[in-house]
Amino acid sequence: MKERAIRYCLLFLAMMVAFCPDSRADSDEESKLLDAIEVLHEINRIPENAIAPHLLKNAHGIAIVPGVIKLGFVVAGRHGQGVICVRNASGGWSNPSFVTLTGGSVGWQAGAQSTDVILVFKSRKSVDAIARGKFTLGADASVAAGPVGRHAEAGTDIQLKSEIYSYSRNRGLFAGVALEGAALQIDDAANAALYQQQYITPNQIFDGASGSPPQTVEDFKKVLSRYAP
Repeated sequence: MKERAIRYCLLFLAMMVAFCPDSRADSDEESKLLDAIEVLHEINRIPENAIAPHLLKNAHGIAIVPGVIKLGFVVAGRHGQGVICVRNASGGWSNPSFVTLTGGSVGWQAGAQSTDVILVFKSRKSVDAIARGKFTLGADASVAAGPVGRHAEAGTDIQLKSEIYSYSRNRGLFAGVALEGAALQIDDAANAALYQQQYITPNQIFDGASGSPPQTVEDFKKVLSRYAP
């Protein structure tokens, strides 16, 4: 009796997947954009513990990876999916391209953790390198834990010499985080699903040649422009 009930449940789930695969795929990507919008709203919620405003204002690229999962026992790893945008010629923000963030470490640690990761790029050089292939933080470009708060200009890292500044958000607070060795890679499958173009490239997305994106894309860009004008 129990086995028959399990078979019926599996059959029902299979039918649901068969009848609505497209809507499910769309909702996955748009849901991730909505998660990124929530992270952006959190940036200025506590100004004293937020990403330094001058850094956001002068950023040439921003990556937001909500809900990065860190799992491990002795050998730990992290993985997450998010989006990356670049400044266009007029100073506004491009359409977002999906990326994955993957990294690992070895040490005596155990447990699981989910956190939001934000990367702020000082120039488009690193973003262009990401668009060309796999990109490793710390190896392909210098990365440092970013300054926080409105008065971060008075800190020791006033010259901001690194190419990329990294942050994490956990329990509502932003803090600089070390991400050396983590890899950023374009998520072509997610881009194809969101923009409904099978072979769309990240540069086509950044240049605006991505057809008619869903309203969620425009909503994301508006919120990003509010916090990184």
